[in-house]
Amino acid sequence: MPAKTVKAAIEELQSAVQSLEIALDGRFDKERDVGEFEEEVRRVNEDRSRLAQELDQSQFRANRLEEVNREVSRRLVTAMETIRAVLDR
Repeated sequence: MPAKTVKAAIEELQSAVQSLEIALDGRFDKERDVGEFEEEVRRVNEDRSRLAQELDQSQFRANRLEEVNREVSRRLVTAMETIRAVLDR
């Protein structure tokens, strides 16, 4: 095999190895990006879950306050009627 052919084959091999390294680097970058994206999705899902739970708790408290407000109103009406009845006597 002539020296020129060996040299050309070595250069071609070096070029192929360099292309492979570039492709691998690109693949690793994509995998890292996908990993970061998956982590962000996980964090968003955790936040959504936490916010949904907080919303449920807030709704429960709002409903409870509404019930207490109705009870206070009912008692105030009863108290005012009792006072009126006493004053009318």
